[in-house]
Amino acid sequence: MANNANEPQKGQVQINMTPEVEKGVYSNLVVMGFTPTEFIMDFVFHHPAMPRANVQSRVLMSPVHAKRLMRLLEQNIAAYEKKAGPIALAEDAPQNTPISPFKLN
Repeated sequence: MANNANEPQKGQVQINMTPEVEKGVYSNLVVMGFTPTEFIMDFVFHHPAMPRANVQSRVLMSPVHAKRLMRLLEQNIAAYEKKAGPIALAEDAPQNTPISPFKLN
């Protein structure tokens, strides 16, 4: 019997997304903390002219999955920089260049 293209193969997961999640949220600040069993990441949008900022999304994951995420980000950033050139960080940017306030705590 032939496999249906819509059926996941053995070992694969079929991922569904609601329209609300599919829209995504923008974040220019991440506040991160951890416990012995999990990493907590609050993704925030901070408008420079506003004194307060709201958390757009909170993601919790195990230390193993956090390390996998770190490796996946490293791979994707390397692929991006190979195509688009280096990404400047705050310490690399000229003084008059606006930078995103991402940070790790």
